[in-house]
Amino acid sequence: MGFNVASDEEIRSGKVTDIYFVRTVRTLQSAGIKKRVVMEVTTSSLPDGYKWAVLAGIDEVVHLLEGKPVNVDCIPEGSIFRAGEPVLRVEAEYTDFAIFETPLLGLLCQASGVATKAARCKKAAGEKLVVSFGARRMHPALAPMIDRAAFIGGCDGVAVIKSAELLGIEPVGTMPHALIIVVGDMVEALKLFDKFIEPSVRRTALIDTFADEKFEALRAAEALGEKLYAVRFDTPSSRRGNMCALLREVRWELDIRGYNHVKLFVSGGVDEYEIKRLNEFADVYGVGTAISNAPVINFAMDIVEVDGKPLAKRGKMSGAKDIYQCPECYQNIVVPLNCRPQKRCKCANEYVKLTQPLLRNGKLVAELPSPKEMRQHVLKALKNLEDFG
Repeated sequence: MGFNVASDEEIRSGKVTDIYFVRTVRTLQSAGIKKRVVMEVTTSSLPDGYKWAVLAGIDEVVHLLEGKPVNVDCIPEGSIFRAGEPVLRVEAEYTDFAIFETPLLGLLCQASGVATKAARCKKAAGEKLVVSFGARRMHPALAPMIDRAAFIGGCDGVAVIKSAELLGIEPVGTMPHALIIVVGDMVEALKLFDKFIEPSVRRTALIDTFADEKFEALRAAEALGEKLYAVRFDTPSSRRGNMCALLREVRWELDIRGYNHVKLFVSGGVDEYEIKRLNEFADVYGVGTAISNAPVINFAMDIVEVDGKPLAKRGKMSGAKDIYQCPECYQNIVVPLNCRPQKRCKCANEYVKLTQPLLRNGKLVAELPSPKEMRQHVLKALKNLEDFG
């Protein structure tokens, strides 16, 4: 017995593919048909009425296709895109590439969905902190991918040790209900945590295990004083009531006693809409299921050229294309390959070419940005992107 996951080699060799691609390759090879195609990755619509999305998963696409006889062009990972825009293009002899369509789409669809949801949460939070808490909602093999995409999308931290190692950051965490229940009292558990855990770890008290949040917050503040970083609300939905009013009340009670430094950390059922509602009083958000179970970006991959001639199925625009982007408002325009936009953006800026070479005959020809660099790009873009209701 083992974990129900495919190995790197199984994915890279094309074993994680839909069977009809294998049968298609066998049919074409048996018939002696060899044609070079251009295929583009696009989505016809974004989930839940989103106006924009964040591309993620390109690093794993490189790992999938390196060394294979393909040319790949794409917009950089962490770029903003919209429905109908080709984010990635593959040129290859079709039978050399067909079996990789399934894993390629899987790598992009989920990671981009997570990055987009994280970006929406971060846009709602503004300068407040957002931490990815969703590892327990997905298969553990996916935790590093989910946290990486969440970080690129704007999350300020992640909770999983392995994820943080890969990102080059420290993992972020508070304390679980289990510690308080085993010890028997929140303040006693907090004191023990403070005694035995290294000082560099911020002290955050979980205040909803046994008693009223307001009085537990005051007990925690009195116990740790200046060392207390935050009090965390993970109140179950059956007891939550008016969370905004609860946060307002706790903030008031802490402030009038001089504990202005103590932040209010909210987790449990948080998404971008809840963040908007609570942002007047909350300081930090732990977002779990909303990010890890984010709606996937429903990418499709379609042939747009065969042997150098434009050709596509009904409903798709034939011919290879490039994306250009306004560097200020992040609006995009799609043009035929090797053409330039004939007009400026509505904000008077010239469009900049976003589609860039990634692989040439399976060799990496681009410098991949670090997750921290991609996150900074997303954070800059969020300031100028359309809000959501």
